[in-house]
Amino acid sequence: MINYNSLDDLTKQKLKEEIINCALKIGGKNHFLSLIEEIREESVHPLLSKDTSFRFSYGQVKWGKVIFKDKVDLLIKITKDRANNENLMLKKGDKNYKTIMNFLRTLGPIIFEVNPKNKKDGDGFNLNAFDIIDENTSHLNFMFDVVFFLPIYIVKKLFNGPINKKNNNSSVTFEKEEV
Repeated sequence: MINYNSLDDLTKQKLKEEIINCALKIGGKNHFLSLIEEIREESVHPLLSKDTSFRFSYGQVKWGKVIFKDKVDLLIKITKDRANNENLMLKKGDKNYKTIMNFLRTLGPIIFEVNPKNKKDGDGFNLNAFDIIDENTSHLNFMFDVVFFLPIYIVKKLFNGPINKKNNNSSVTFEKEEV
């Protein structure tokens, strides 16, 4: 899970643009927030769906393979225990190396398709669970984290983005006086 307050303004702006881009592809901010709220309200995590899909008020999320409870539990643990941009790949010999590698091999190739119900709302977008940088580096995909795991209040903060201090309407500036 990301700590929004610890991010710099440039990163916040980049993440805001990414979220807005995805939101526009399914009908806008309200449709996107509806998707996220409906996923959070489910008593059983939507990734455990046997028909590999999740329907929400304004569309549907589909993926190509059934995901079992042990993998979803590990994914939840990873999202809570690690920073969003931390490497998921462990070094050989690590206690959990085999578990994590099997997890990455299982979820890595799955593509999650988010499509609006009404084609006029947009074309939808695709997500992967992980961004594979190289053979020794893999990160949790930011948008996957946003859609399935981040708390709604953080997603709303990301939508609002950083406060642009340069556009402050105040004409008064305070400078440190030298004594």
